[in-house]
Amino acid sequence: MSRRLRRTKIVTTLGPATDRDNNLEKVIAAGANVVRMNFSHGSPEDHKMRADKVREIAAKLGRHVAILGDLQGAKNSRFPLLKKAKCSSISGDKFLLDANLGKGEGDKEKVGIDYKGLPADVVPGDILAA
Repeated sequence: MSRRLRRTKIVTTLGPATDRDNNLEKVIAAGANVVRMNFSHGSPEDHKMRADKVREIAAKLGRHVAILGDLQGAKNSRFPLLKKAKCSSISGDKFLLDANLGKGEGDKEKVGIDYKGLPADVVPGDILAA
């Protein structure tokens, strides 16, 4: 069947298995239209290396291959539970998310967070969890 007649797209996921044995080229040559990179796994350097390789192989084979970045959604671990104590707050109470405390450390007034960039990403009044 000619590629021009195909009405569906083939989406493949890149990962360690496509990094070896010329597998990425085999996948693209077999007809992949889109490659998906799961940003929940791997480093930014891994993703850049794979994207560059996709572009290189696609050009070599004369193919157009889209790159789909699958972004990680919200995780509860961004706001971890306290390890040793329960706490509750009443609307209007002040509660500190402290990037300088360890994950799960803190008390009824503050808790450590694992997302160190949070203070730069928010402003007073932002809703962080609902």
